[in-house]
Amino acid sequence: MKSINPDDFRVTKNINLSKTPTNLFNKASDDDKEEKLDKVQAKLSELQDVMYAHNKYGVLICLQGMDTSGKDSLIREVFKEFNPRGVVVHSFKTPNANELEHDYLWRHYLALPEKGKFAVFNRTHYENVLVTRVHPEYILSENLPGIESVDDITPQFWENRFEQITNFEKHITQNGTIVLKFYLHMSKEEQRKRLLRRLEEESHNWKFSSADLKEREYWDDYISCYEEAINKTTTKNAPWFVIPADDKEMCRYIVAKIIWEEMQKYTDIKEPELDDKIKANFAMYKEQLSKEK
Repeated sequence: MKSINPDDFRVTKNINLSKTPTNLFNKASDDDKEEKLDKVQAKLSELQDVMYAHNKYGVLICLQGMDTSGKDSLIREVFKEFNPRGVVVHSFKTPNANELEHDYLWRHYLALPEKGKFAVFNRTHYENVLVTRVHPEYILSENLPGIESVDDITPQFWENRFEQITNFEKHITQNGTIVLKFYLHMSKEEQRKRLLRRLEEESHNWKFSSADLKEREYWDDYISCYEEAINKTTTKNAPWFVIPADDKEMCRYIVAKIIWEEMQKYTDIKEPELDDKIKANFAMYKEQLSKEK
């Protein structure tokens, strides 16, 4: 299997999603993908332990993608070796009444990772320039000044949101949060197959929602909104990575490998050194504990 280079998936210039592959590495065997993922899982778990001791950075992993693109299973597989104290997953649904009493970024600030920990946003603050853009009537629930009807939502409104999101990410990265954003790029045909599977396999029936079919009708609109959001908000310190997602196993490995490779840039993340006085008294501490037998 070809080695994974994060730069092959990083968005550094305007991307055209319709011309971006949704599947790569077709010749890789499932065993090979699983073996490679297992190795990266272990490395990431060890890294998080060191991060916890270092206690200066938090890591925010943002996952976006169409329905059935594999976000839930990716989280389960990529982070399953983590100590439970080291990773928190947040799935952002439709804002509740309390959340709507605040600005749209408020609930995302509350869910940011503590120092030494990972947070995974399963759907993210980008829903505020994706689903609300496809369905602008949702904006009316935010009760914003000057927005009385959908007609009041101008192109400048969305430009302002892109700027606000970029500023939000700039602020948190300057204060110790490492931000990595992944768009799971799945084909419309692959989504059709996955939705059919939910209907045909009894064990997957519970995952099916008729709303998925309704949203599928807006496929082209969503792709257009994703493309613009990615192009306008990818930055050096909060980059977007577009990951081919038709092959779930390969997608998981690519995301895990990119996280690992990107984290290697933070060479200051090390376990803290013990105080010299404590190290000098190791023998005494050992003797003290041994006498307790």
